[in-house]
Amino acid sequence: MGRHGAAGCVGSSGSDAGVADARGGRAVMGMFGSSPPRPRSGDDLLPRLSVRGKFLFDGEDKFYARGVTYGTFRPRDEGCEFPLPEVVEADFAAIAAHGMNAVRTYVVPPRWVLDSAAAHGLRVMVGLPWEQHVTFLDDRARARAIEDRVRDMVRTCAGHPAILCYTVGNEIPASIVRWHGRRPVERFLERLYVATKEEDPGGLVTYVNFPTTEYLELPFLDLATFNVYLEDRQPLEAYLARLQNLAGDSPLVMAEIGLDSRRHGLDEQARVLRWQVETAADAGCAGAFVFGWTDEWHRGGHDIEDWDFGLTTRDRRPKPALASVSAAFARMPPAPGADWPRMSVVVCTYNGEATVRDCLDGLLKLDYPDYEVIVVDDGSTDGTAAIAAAYPYRVISTENRGLSAARNTGLTAATGDVVAYTDDDARPDPDWLTLLALTFRTTDHAGVGGPNLPPAGDGAIADCVANAPGGPVHVLLSDREAEHIPGCNMAFRRECLEAVGGFDPRFRTAGDDVDLCWRLQERGWTLGFNPAAVVWHHRRNSLRMYWRQQRGYGRAEALLERKWPERYNAPGHLAWSGRLYGRGVNLPPPRRWRVYYGTWGSSPFQQLYRPADGTLASLPLMPEWYLGIAALAAVSLLGVTWPPLFLALPVLAACLAPLLTQAVRGAARARFPTAPRSRWETLRLRALVAGLYLAQPVARLDGRVRHGLTPWRARGGRSPTLPRRRSLEVWSEHGEPPDAWVRRVEDALRSAGAAFHRGGDFDRWDLHVGGGLLGAARLRIAVEEHGGGRQLTRYLAWPRCSGTAVVLCVALAGLAAVTAAGGAVVATGVLAVLLTAVALRLAVECGRATAVAVAAVRVPATTPKGTGGDAGDAAPGGLGR
Repeated sequence: MGRHGAAGCVGSSGSDAGVADARGGRAVMGMFGSSPPRPRSGDDLLPRLSVRGKFLFDGEDKFYARGVTYGTFRPRDEGCEFPLPEVVEADFAAIAAHGMNAVRTYVVPPRWVLDSAAAHGLRVMVGLPWEQHVTFLDDRARARAIEDRVRDMVRTCAGHPAILCYTVGNEIPASIVRWHGRRPVERFLERLYVATKEEDPGGLVTYVNFPTTEYLELPFLDLATFNVYLEDRQPLEAYLARLQNLAGDSPLVMAEIGLDSRRHGLDEQARVLRWQVETAADAGCAGAFVFGWTDEWHRGGHDIEDWDFGLTTRDRRPKPALASVSAAFARMPPAPGADWPRMSVVVCTYNGEATVRDCLDGLLKLDYPDYEVIVVDDGSTDGTAAIAAAYPYRVISTENRGLSAARNTGLTAATGDVVAYTDDDARPDPDWLTLLALTFRTTDHAGVGGPNLPPAGDGAIADCVANAPGGPVHVLLSDREAEHIPGCNMAFRRECLEAVGGFDPRFRTAGDDVDLCWRLQERGWTLGFNPAAVVWHHRRNSLRMYWRQQRGYGRAEALLERKWPERYNAPGHLAWSGRLYGRGVNLPPPRRWRVYYGTWGSSPFQQLYRPADGTLASLPLMPEWYLGIAALAAVSLLGVTWPPLFLALPVLAACLAPLLTQAVRGAARARFPTAPRSRWETLRLRALVAGLYLAQPVARLDGRVRHGLTPWRARGGRSPTLPRRRSLEVWSEHGEPPDAWVRRVEDALRSAGAAFHRGGDFDRWDLHVGGGLLGAARLRIAVEEHGGGRQLTRYLAWPRCSGTAVVLCVALAGLAAVTAAGGAVVATGVLAVLLTAVALRLAVECGRATAVAVAAVRVPATTPKGTGGDAGDAAPGGLGR
């Protein structure tokens, strides 16, 4: 909604009460039952707002926009699109008296309107109207004129302390965006953003979007704002969760919510507006604006008489919705009650004296009525223990046993219903526990996490690391359900933690959070995510520390692969079911994104969809891709002995291109917690981010290879046999469903540490047992029924070479033949050795996988999982053929 008209009017502010409004004669003061607040003096100006992560800040205090829209109004004779100053003064006094602190205008207010707002402690979201309802990009002159007018409008109120933010647009029609294409529109809005910032560098800037064009990607904005009109609570809750994920690290503000009292009735308007505001607060929004203050509304040259969205009537008499909205705004943000769960916060630290003080200071400021803090000092040799002892927390000192053991120590000591974990280099937001507890109260999730954001002031390298890959990110299966929550911001129901045995001590530095999430989900429990439950997480502030961290993560991945081999593919890459969120996440190719417009662009919710990445698309994102690059580089070097091998150079370049593209795209999208002071500094920081994109997979690969996670790794603990088809039979006197026998083999494979996965709906095989990058084995099962519950289960295992093996063998054989024909003895010899090595490796991997599969079949029969009764007797060793 909202009018897009001309801006500006002149007038002097008035202070008399009870004067007539712009339509002639109606008194507007004295109708609200309370006196307006005392206007502020010139020395008591409002400080300008700033953005930190998901929130707006007024100095050091959070600012939640509790607002109402104001206008548009019929222009007065002199063209002013605001009521008389006396009416504005009375309206703003009443708005402030009912607990609101912001108004939204759709045209640029004159200075006297801003002065009046400031006097009553109100912030103003300033609309910058322009002709967005036409194809504005078809005419370059028109686009330039729009930018010039935006600059002129910003100049009229630049620097005023009452300004909350500027809106460089409001609901560009979906048909116009579809006409121009989303990227040209995104670029034009960024152009208007830059123009606004140049005219008022201290002002915040946003664009008010709506569901029909939610696919617009505008990461440059200071805050995300949306107009959303949904009249059922559950759809609104779900959609706000989606918008929070679209907003990313930026604050989310509802720019319009509302309900028409003419069609729905006064009481229904009051009821719905209350839960709409409460839902926005519970969703972690940084504010909300109710449409609108009054039923008086003028648009398109006409007074709108058949819609009554206001909290007051046209003559400013309050509706029931005014008190309802006032009460709802009073609980933004939500406040915990006495019946909320007791929370235990556990901080595990090892030599963390550089950051632990900031963490413990943040814990002192938590706004939650019932919580304890337990600091576990895991054998620190610096001043960490002395720092922790100065705080009113329980400090437990142990010998150095690793992160998981320290977390289990905290779990044992915890007395809360929920145990929340954060790291010694993270500072929780004051509302962190409240928002986590709110999610636990409204869901049955076993665990809940939230985002971790980089704070400003840690230095240029830390700012670059915050935009580099390899940081702690969350993985979401949906907008509200997580597959993984990182260890610096996670909380769990204590009984669930205890049921799975806590954290696995084998993970001493990393990987413990991933393992725990998988074990909880294996039990059938789910994990939740609250996008406003924020911790500020310090990134590594030196390149050496970043390299060591990524090597450590590689080691943790190797440990995870040993425990969960079925979750990793042959090269050693983990494929998440959900989507990764956070800075530094590898970006998919742009062409894979598609906008769902609906037929003729008519869908009310038009979204951006990304198909799941296939194997080929995922390959360049794997650290092991660098091994392929090294192999191609080696082949290219052989061109010194036989020049035709230099033809490998274009292939090498093609393999390097995705890495370089990813690095450049990541650097271009980087946003730094501390704003660079010059264009040169910006270029330098972006260049460092690009370098980190290229270096991080190498460090991760180093950690993996050092600890056994290689494409040529062997799993299953069996010596290879001759890779051939094997048939086995198992006789049972007590019948079982066919899937029970499959699960029995799966249990045996899992116990042996083998990597395997099930066949799909269109496969003739039941289990695929990995032997390595080149070879594997497959298993098919058939059950014969012989009456009286007796069964003969047949197993067929056969080796299978991978597509990678075929390509390597054909390529090496072809190159060897060509080099031999050309008389290049050295190159031919090298290629022949490589071909022989690949062929032998293929035979070993196929033989090992077959041996593992056969051994799993021959495991003595036990009661299969999920079945009742006794399992049948296996024939001694099976009958091998």
